[in-house]
Amino acid sequence: MARAFRRKGRGEDLRYVASLDADERDVVASLMEQVAGLLEPPEQTATGDEAFDALVAGISLDGDPGAGDAGPAQERPGDRDPALDRLLPAAHREDAEASREFRRLTEGGLRHRKADGLQRAVAALRTPGGDLALDAPAAGTFLTALTDVRLVLGSRLGLESDEDLDALEARAARLDPADPLGHALALYDFLTWLQETLASALLRA
Repeated sequence: MARAFRRKGRGEDLRYVASLDADERDVVASLMEQVAGLLEPPEQTATGDEAFDALVAGISLDGDPGAGDAGPAQERPGDRDPALDRLLPAAHREDAEASREFRRLTEGGLRHRKADGLQRAVAALRTPGGDLALDAPAAGTFLTALTDVRLVLGSRLGLESDEDLDALEARAARLDPADPLGHALALYDFLTWLQETLASALLRA
């Protein structure tokens, strides 16, 4: 059973430590790997992952497999996965042309940095041993990776506000326990809790 992130040690020995069992580590790592795949250039994006689809019980994080055959500068508006707009928001929302130019110049590097951070977080989760123990730089990377996964899952669930989440949870409470929506919401809530405990531990530094 998961235990929240906490500070352990001080100075150079300071670590941010959480307890996650093997299944919890595998679920979080698999979600992070899928989001890293979503950040690949469109022509390289994988067309799906059956194991991951099973984890989220029908909620796919890697978007429409047929969308986006061109790079970021050539993507047509209808081809772009909405989740990418959560991960890579427009810099100039009021100026479409400026936003496209900014994206052309910066998005490739941002995709690479985010994917690299997600893979670093996966490596930490896949490290054999007991507790998940992160130094300060790794904890910051892990926090960003959790944020990115939540953004994508929230996009897939149609969450734009706290009110949307409340409404979705109320709906899920009336569904059969085996309904995929309940499983997806449980994943979202778990990621939110894990992210909040790490953020709180970092703020106490």
